[in-house]
Amino acid sequence: MLRFEDPIYLWLLWLIPLLALVRLFVWRRRKGKLKKFGDPALVKDLMPDVSKYRPAVKFWLLNAALAVLIIMLARPQMGAKISHEKRNGIEAIICMDISNSMLAQDVAPSRLDKSKMLVENMVDHFTNDKIGLVVFAGDAFIQLPITSDYVSAKMFLQNIDPSLIQTQGTDIGRAITVAMHSFTKQDKVGRAIIVITDGEDHEGGAEEAAAAAKKQGINVFILGVGSPKGAPIPLGDGNYMKDASGQTVMSALNEQMCREIAKAGSGTYIHVDNTSDAQEQLNDQITKLQKGDTDSVIYSEYNEQFQAFAVLALLILIVEVCILEAKNPKLKNVRLFKRKK
Repeated sequence: MLRFEDPIYLWLLWLIPLLALVRLFVWRRRKGKLKKFGDPALVKDLMPDVSKYRPAVKFWLLNAALAVLIIMLARPQMGAKISHEKRNGIEAIICMDISNSMLAQDVAPSRLDKSKMLVENMVDHFTNDKIGLVVFAGDAFIQLPITSDYVSAKMFLQNIDPSLIQTQGTDIGRAITVAMHSFTKQDKVGRAIIVITDGEDHEGGAEEAAAAAKKQGINVFILGVGSPKGAPIPLGDGNYMKDASGQTVMSALNEQMCREIAKAGSGTYIHVDNTSDAQEQLNDQITKLQKGDTDSVIYSEYNEQFQAFAVLALLILIVEVCILEAKNPKLKNVRLFKRKK
């Protein structure tokens, strides 16, 4: 597995297309000046030693050497030792509601942002556990397959917003079903589906899906975000969402439905508000789950590979120096293909 110790240097690779654009600009200007100087065919006869292709070859060789040197600066490394470690932990799939109602701000800074912070804090408490992300609104799909890579989990978490799903609504049943099929096949591992939603289920079937998960030994926890009193849904331009009659839409947390889904899934309902109580309750519930051995692939040692790139860059530069821009006078009469008379 190839990795880079200093990947920030890879941004310098954008210099390659930039230099190509500069060369194209210079070449077009030079061509225009030669046309002003005289007839192109006549000018070509006056410069018999000028090669049409050698300058371009030398340019691209220099660019190739530059690219290889940039990769060398990023310190490429290859995994030298791979081990399959047994870790004692659980598997948790987070089902995140990203419908427009999750933008309501009855929980600061918003229902969705509060949910992200809650999950990020939960991941910070993970050690040997695995996590996956499912996002849902009127439909549901896997945002991050189950993994023990917590850095990737946080990165995917930050990119979650309502624009990921065009079909609006809230289909909790679909989200639970997708999550059920996202776990690994390992035995004797505690599994949990954690649904974070404001409880406005428009499709139905959530209790049935939670009951099906229970039969497979998966606990379904419901985190209800928001206030039962309701709050308007901001549109991002200072206005709020309105219904067909022009009235402001009020989105309220449906706690009763959340409790029923959690009960059907042999889990717990937790209300998420502006306090840290929900975080503490969730962490307590997670620690109660049965932990089992999970298999993780670990690259424990890496060998530096920059030497190979340094040699490659040196060879490219040697070839570039050996190629002259002008035609070789000793080879000017050599014709690989003779023109028929």
